[in-house]
Amino acid sequence: MDANLTDLSHFDAIIIGGGACGLMCAVQAGFLGKRTLILEKTDKVGAKILISGGGRCNYTNLYASPQQFISDNEHFAKSALSQWTVDDTISFFETYGINGKEKTLGQLFPESDKAKDIVNVFVDLCRDMEQEIWCDSEVKNIEQIADGFKIGYERHGKLFEAKASRIVIASGGLPIAKMGATDFGLRTARKFDMAIAPTAPALVPLTITGKDQPWYEQLSGNSIFCRVWNDRASFEENILFTHWGLSGPAILQISSYWRAGESIMIDLLPNQNIIDLIESERKQNGKKPLLSLIANLYTRKFADALSPYLPAEKNLASLNKAELEAISKLIHEFRVKPAGDKGYDKAEVMRGGVATSELSSRTLEAKKVPGMFFGGECVDVTGWLGGYNFQWAWASGFVIAQSL
Repeated sequence: MDANLTDLSHFDAIIIGGGACGLMCAVQAGFLGKRTLILEKTDKVGAKILISGGGRCNYTNLYASPQQFISDNEHFAKSALSQWTVDDTISFFETYGINGKEKTLGQLFPESDKAKDIVNVFVDLCRDMEQEIWCDSEVKNIEQIADGFKIGYERHGKLFEAKASRIVIASGGLPIAKMGATDFGLRTARKFDMAIAPTAPALVPLTITGKDQPWYEQLSGNSIFCRVWNDRASFEENILFTHWGLSGPAILQISSYWRAGESIMIDLLPNQNIIDLIESERKQNGKKPLLSLIANLYTRKFADALSPYLPAEKNLASLNKAELEAISKLIHEFRVKPAGDKGYDKAEVMRGGVATSELSSRTLEAKKVPGMFFGGECVDVTGWLGGYNFQWAWASGFVIAQSL
């Protein structure tokens, strides 16, 4: 470590992490006449923004409210989300030339379908307001000193020390390692004796192993609109069969509410009743085989995969009460017991993080460490799929900036 301590006290704050939260924090601080320095570990800012939504960036959701966020404290996100609303997000980006277009379920994307346009807004504003961004700068250590913090960081292969009066931890969560994700935020919190809510991959595909795997593998590529639920939540969206299990929006959503060893339930025909369809059809053509009706509801491949568990070759007129009940249970209460999930490399976000009890809900400042703030994904606030996590990132960045 270089012996000389670099004096960065001319910055009002040092922000660790150039993702959605860190970038918004720097820009909002600039609007207030404050100077910040972003230290970003990788060679460019906004890495996860750039890959989100297949490179299109679903940057908020029209229906975002505290109800779509998971946390040990269900009320914690209310303050930040009320200080920076969805309308604020929309207005902010419109001001800088990005108009949103709604896709499904309130998801808002740039009209250009280019995530880089989102990142460019922040990069341009930081340049205009002389907010510094240093890439290839990895913070190794933070120590509390009399007038703030001492930071050890590596930049371009050299080690440095710097001091700052305020520090913002916006270093993200554990997904995705190849994008530069680390546990830095969690380690920092632990170092300062802060509690951590248990972490796990969230918005992540689920795996099936053992004797059931070949059944899912044969259906790889099939997508079906379903209702997926457990005791904690319910979602109606598509599921996607894969050679290792299940993915698709509904599965990613329920994964945030799933725990190892539990089952999930799937209604394969959520907006219709299979018994009503059978009764109606057999009035018209009682000799029609059940498999023929099932094949009209799904792809033939999926109908064939279901057929070993159904009286598929029986005609509709000859189905008895017990068989009808079994059909209904299979279609409307299809039980799946995942073996696990695909881990942080395939997860959209991390569940859990720095415990909300350690932070002020109004400012996101650490109660035990004045001048230290935590925002974005490293905090125990996890949104649904569909732009909610970006809304939390923008909101937390804005809130922190007000107190720098």
